[in-house]
Amino acid sequence: MARPSKFNRQEAVEFVMNEFWRNGYEASSVKSLSEKLGITRSSFYNAFGSREALFKEALELYLNQSPDKVLALASPGEPIKELFVKTFRAACKARASDTEGRGCMVINGVTELCNVHDELGQVMENAVLGNLTRIEQLLEWGLAQGELGTGTDIHAKALALQNLLMGLNVLCKVVTQEGELWKAAETTLKGLDLFVEA
Repeated sequence: MARPSKFNRQEAVEFVMNEFWRNGYEASSVKSLSEKLGITRSSFYNAFGSREALFKEALELYLNQSPDKVLALASPGEPIKELFVKTFRAACKARASDTEGRGCMVINGVTELCNVHDELGQVMENAVLGNLTRIEQLLEWGLAQGELGTGTDIHAKALALQNLLMGLNVLCKVVTQEGELWKAAETTLKGLDLFVEA
């Protein structure tokens, strides 16, 4: 994405989101971000408060456009197996089509910031645990809708799905073909009895 021609806060946040996503938090200093945005450091702090605050804002923007956003938008009654299949297909497609091989901003942030940066590490942990909780909720709906057997270990399935999502977002940095990524996802979904043709 090209640098905004003149300072527009919304465009700047999107630009910086891509910088954090591509280069990570630590490699994206206030100095380098200010220079790339064409603003002074004091203008940076006036506009965003801090690099941490800007990272959180950029992360929120990322989450609102990520392939698994559909999980957050799902409603009771939707077939959850189909929902998971479509979500993982979309994730495989998105990762394979990213010519920069950035993976997922959340997973990149987890590996960079958890247990290293107190404030942002907690933000990343909350993002993952929030997604895990949402997956459990979706599986509970699936159980109530008769899509899953009564003896289903919801928590174990949710952990496995979260692990699959995180794993794909690392694997895609090396295995870049959509079909190969989908094979990994499909095999896991079948093993968890969560696969349907969709």
